[in-house]
Amino acid sequence: MMATAIIDDTSVISALDSPAGLPPHEYPDLDFCKRLPKIEPDFTLEDPLVAMPPGKVDFHLKTPASFFPLFSKYTYNLVNSEWSVAYATQRVLRDFEADGVTYLELRTIPRGFEETGLTKENYVATILSTIRDFPTDKMHTRLILAIDRQNTPAEAMDTVEMAIKLRNDEGIVVGVDLCGNPGAGDVRIFRDAFRKARESGLGITLHFAEIERQPIKDELDILLSFQPQRLGHAIHTDDRILREIRQRKLCIELCLSCNVYAKMLPSRHEGGRFQDHHFKYWWRTDCPVALGTDDVGVFMSELSNEHYLASTHFRINRYELWHLAYYSIDAIFADHAEKDRLRSVLLAWGKENDLDVVDDDESVNEIIEQDHEENGKAA
Repeated sequence: MMATAIIDDTSVISALDSPAGLPPHEYPDLDFCKRLPKIEPDFTLEDPLVAMPPGKVDFHLKTPASFFPLFSKYTYNLVNSEWSVAYATQRVLRDFEADGVTYLELRTIPRGFEETGLTKENYVATILSTIRDFPTDKMHTRLILAIDRQNTPAEAMDTVEMAIKLRNDEGIVVGVDLCGNPGAGDVRIFRDAFRKARESGLGITLHFAEIERQPIKDELDILLSFQPQRLGHAIHTDDRILREIRQRKLCIELCLSCNVYAKMLPSRHEGGRFQDHHFKYWWRTDCPVALGTDDVGVFMSELSNEHYLASTHFRINRYELWHLAYYSIDAIFADHAEKDRLRSVLLAWGKENDLDVVDDDESVNEIIEQDHEENGKAA
């Protein structure tokens, strides 16, 4: 079994302290996090059909792996008609726009349902139609088609070919993902599908190292051989894998609430706490970090709240939180025009909110590095 690196950073202190001697107004409140133009990198379409009652996010899980069948057995089957697909998509778009998201990459596994007559093609076409009909003055949306770890090689190739065709037709589909129960399947069977995706220019993101014991030996090396641009979660990694990810400067998609409430973190405390989250490690590397919600309805945490949690537990001030969003732009799968739009939106917002932002990427990074050095000395 791979020895997971338990990442520790003794410089992380309570949010009740005043790091680096900065006054409280330098740190964002929830209103700031909601107004901040945010990027959601990989949201599950079916999530808005599930909502936990307030205060009921303690699942009493025996193991982290026991969380994942919730989706394959129940949630996915709720979206089994054109009406429910359109409803779920509309809910996602409305909710994220209301939460201050300016760019959304929506993820779904193409599915067909014999009992309702819904085909995979109609399933995806309904999502695309709903995206096209949604106003784009505040938020732009793209779609990622996902391969389930329990798919066959033929099903995986069908998903990639569908993504290529739709990307070429109208450009809303921008990439492919590998997701599903991390304890199931043999990822080696997907080599050809991801090779075709890569050669066609599709973006590749992978759910990665979600559980400690991988189904097959060297799974993480095999997944990295698919040459992804982004990795989701990246929790149970040894030092060698960490070095490889950092060398490639892959974007890490992190979901604080999901990882804590689903007890996915390696920790001295069972299941982990927010302050144990590996965000504190990746935030101080050269890898872009993109905060995501994973499942708003299940974990009752909007994207603005995920930003607030990161700020609260890891001493991130207003400027750094703005930079977190700005630095993740290069990792999205949209074209250069969309990236330029997002940079303009974030730069304008930063100036309007007195964050002393500058128009040059190098200068922005220099300011962040200086902030990190000062915080390290203060700690």
